[in-house]
Amino acid sequence: MLRRNHFAFTMLLTLSILLLPLIGQLPAAHAAQQSSKIDSVLVVDVSNSMDTSDKDKIGNEAMKMFIDMLSAAGDKVGIVAYTDKIEREKALLEIQSDADKQDLKQFIDQLNRGPYTDIAVGVKEAVKVLQHGADPAHEPMIVLLADGNNYLNKQGSRTQEQSDQELNEAVADAKKKGIPIYTIGLNADGQLNKDALAELSKQTGGKSFVTASADELPQILSEIFASHLKLKIVPIQSITANGSYQDVIVNVPNANVMEANISLMSSKPVDVKLFDPSGKEAAIPSDDVQLSRSKSYSLIKLLQPAQGDWKLQVKGVAKDKIDINLVFNYDLELAMDPLSAQAYKKGDKIEISSYLTSNGQKLQNNALYPNMNAVLTVKDLDTGDTKEIPLNNLGDRFEGAYEIEDKHEYELKVRAEEKSFYRETEPVKVSAKPGGSGGTAAAGSAEAEEKKPFPVWAVVIGAAVLAALAAAAYFILAAVKKATRGFVGQMVIEIRDENTGEKTYPQYKKLTAFKGKFTLHQLLQLAPELKETEKIVFVPSKGDRVMLKNGSAGTIEKSGRAVDASSGLELKTGDRITVPLSNVDKTVLIEYLV
Repeated sequence: MLRRNHFAFTMLLTLSILLLPLIGQLPAAHAAQQSSKIDSVLVVDVSNSMDTSDKDKIGNEAMKMFIDMLSAAGDKVGIVAYTDKIEREKALLEIQSDADKQDLKQFIDQLNRGPYTDIAVGVKEAVKVLQHGADPAHEPMIVLLADGNNYLNKQGSRTQEQSDQELNEAVADAKKKGIPIYTIGLNADGQLNKDALAELSKQTGGKSFVTASADELPQILSEIFASHLKLKIVPIQSITANGSYQDVIVNVPNANVMEANISLMSSKPVDVKLFDPSGKEAAIPSDDVQLSRSKSYSLIKLLQPAQGDWKLQVKGVAKDKIDINLVFNYDLELAMDPLSAQAYKKGDKIEISSYLTSNGQKLQNNALYPNMNAVLTVKDLDTGDTKEIPLNNLGDRFEGAYEIEDKHEYELKVRAEEKSFYRETEPVKVSAKPGGSGGTAAAGSAEAEEKKPFPVWAVVIGAAVLAALAAAAYFILAAVKKATRGFVGQMVIEIRDENTGEKTYPQYKKLTAFKGKFTLHQLLQLAPELKETEKIVFVPSKGDRVMLKNGSAGTIEKSGRAVDASSGLELKTGDRITVPLSNVDKTVLIEYLV
């Protein structure tokens, strides 16, 4: 069998090498690495100094609003509360239901204050959480709420120099991993270290905000959410409540809107009714309409809303000002066709064609294009000069050309926008220097070789053979590996004391050291009081998943419901389970991450 496996692998490798030059000729679009999904960590200073910066804990309300604005399913969010140590932490949780959001908001309500402050501790831990649990296909981000000041324990060994060094290392790590840090400086007591927070954001590509009133935090969080996903807040005229229902029109501009977040900021209770474009009243809440309330805001989330004018009826307390904002979420990217040749010289024209994609495919619904404008941004990397060239909107794509102006290197990207969002392509570098290697995408030249006919059938036949051999090799290799299959990823373990409600600090248990199977008791370091978990066994499963088999008399809960795991419960990355223990008043909380 091993010989057959070796033969299959050799054939696969040989064909891959032979077909690689042909595959390289296949047309491909260069799209920005954008995603409509977010992996975020909310970092909040819970030191005593925040009692004056945010005495009413409106920062907590803002974090709740941010959580409510996240997608109804798929986004991940974690929470780090710090003083001069990590006071409480919530590992990245994948939002799968409204119950998950409620769990996070309840966690925020349980945060308490502490005596000291060390901002490096919070930032470093947030980067670590994203490093271990973020989805590579999602957009990572950190949101930091603080006054920017440190207050270290004078009786401790920690120095300001050590804190500064650790913070610099954490920021450099975030920058390297493409994690922007958005900072919100709270300045109610006039003690804000504005420059320190602004520098954190500047170095990592985030944005910095300052407020003297915590009441402005929900608006700021909306701006951060929109900025990170390349969206725009669509303001709706504020109203002054009169005690009766007042009509507000919310226009959903096209059928590509995944979600519409309507936020109503008010310090007093607000009642709402909603009518779809046909005039039919929509139930709130329902399968397509979610409603979240807090003491400072109400948020209505429309899922896959119909295009057209929705009527929102708002009733507030007389004379109360109600600010209303609208943020759409789109599953859209902007792609640019590859350029056409390898060499460049001064005077060459580079033809540009760009278009929208959805779920990796060219957008079929062209209703968005009439309201959009697009420009080609050209940056001269030798001089630093930047210029914008308007592109023609052809109804289903944007087209234009750029003429090389000098023997320099350039960076090109397309930006397209309308009133509620914008998108950008991945930057493409090109060179017109003598002996230059051209760009990461090919561009035209009068001296380029004449194009040869594209060998379509050779590629099709070769790809078919390659696919067949790849499938055969896959099954053979799978059979060989089955007996000694290992694990990937890690388990995040927390233990909750049911008498006090307190949780232990999250422990990240890497699984790569195990082969074949392991028990929950092993993950819990064989603690005698937790011996009843020794019959809960984990074995490898397909596709980087783990199979849990419960041989104990206890129950396993997932999403708040008891599940029968006696014959196996498959866990994929992001899945969370709880294991209530019967012999002690404790519950084990587990999240599987790859």
